[in-house]
Amino acid sequence: MSQQRYILKGGSILGSQTSDLLIVDGKISKIGKGITDEKAVVFDITGSVVLPGLVDLHTHLREPGREDSETVLTASKAGVKGGFVALSAMANTSPVADTAGVVEQVFRLGREAGYLDVFPIGAVTQGLEGQQLSEIGAMADSVARVRVFSDDGNCVSDPLVMRRALEYIKKFDGVIAQHAQEPRLTVGSQMNEGQISATLGLKGWPAIAEEAIIARDVLLADHVKSRLHICHVTTAGGVEIIRWAKARGIQVSAEVTPHHLLLTDDLATSYDPIFKVNPPLRTQSDVMALREALADGTIDIVATDHAPHTSESKDCEWQEASFGMIGLETALSIVNKTMVETKLMDWSQVADRMSTAPARIGRYEMHGQALVAGAPAHLAVIDMNQNWIVDRDLVQSKSRNTPYHGYELQGLVTHTFFNGIPQLIDGKVAEKAGR
Repeated sequence: MSQQRYILKGGSILGSQTSDLLIVDGKISKIGKGITDEKAVVFDITGSVVLPGLVDLHTHLREPGREDSETVLTASKAGVKGGFVALSAMANTSPVADTAGVVEQVFRLGREAGYLDVFPIGAVTQGLEGQQLSEIGAMADSVARVRVFSDDGNCVSDPLVMRRALEYIKKFDGVIAQHAQEPRLTVGSQMNEGQISATLGLKGWPAIAEEAIIARDVLLADHVKSRLHICHVTTAGGVEIIRWAKARGIQVSAEVTPHHLLLTDDLATSYDPIFKVNPPLRTQSDVMALREALADGTIDIVATDHAPHTSESKDCEWQEASFGMIGLETALSIVNKTMVETKLMDWSQVADRMSTAPARIGRYEMHGQALVAGAPAHLAVIDMNQNWIVDRDLVQSKSRNTPYHGYELQGLVTHTFFNGIPQLIDGKVAEKAGR
């Protein structure tokens, strides 16, 4: 079989040195000036930034059970359009991914789609009900080799169950990813609690509901000496608790979503359910605290919390609408807008927060590696000379619930390489044989 050879010419590696990059048979073969290879397909990427392929630690793929909203295949296409080479499939499917059989099904669907790696996340508790632990050990030992467990969508609110889960996953160096939401403080909540919720007559979602669970769980993680990951942090108070915990050496990591880095609760004044999300959009002061925490490393990663919904679930009254937004295809451009354009981070830090660190937390050994000769050729290329307007009718996701419709963003992902093969070429998702 002939080797697959590609040259990326004139790109800026991590936004610094301009180099050519030669890919041979799935790996980076050479990086340098003036690389030539008569057998290679050449892509001119002058003006583009080359990053390690992005890794999302928090994606809702919906399959099995809610294929009307998304499938593993459509999410994979959306992922590569956004520069991702690995997605972590949350467990709130139907049936719930709380057994080895279900996580293996999701894993196989990802392999069959073939655009990127799909790593299933296992449920912490049976049926996401927060009472009995799921088949954690069986999922860890399965073909899917699950290392991240989460009831996301629900909080593991019982402290005894959370303690037992943290103790159990120590056996195989796993991590519990907690949806920090004290349920008794958020019954019927619709948006951030504050002046705007009071004015609109929508029941408020207090910051303390998130912060109380974060505080409890970092203490539990410290007590049992286990790994804890906090999903979608949204409040300045939550940031301070995580900062305190890290200063004490507690094994805690945290994520922020692109939409919580940009959007604020005043958008609810439109009563447009596109802005209804769990956890809710917060205040501008929270947004700035999240940006600063991502920049200084208190928050470890950006994760999309890509949450597709059918039009019927979002095109209705606010109180009846589902929580959630899609975000795979816009994530990198939003991070550019909020963190790079504002000079809070450079591209090497973006690479860490969106590739290296999430791969490390998830224990995805073949991802997030430095761009050096011999490394797997998982790559994302973003053209900084291109501005683009988000159009919900052109997304690869099966759902259309993007909050950015009509936004003009700088930086377009034009190429995504997975295992050395271009899955996105000049902004177009590659066609697969037989599809």
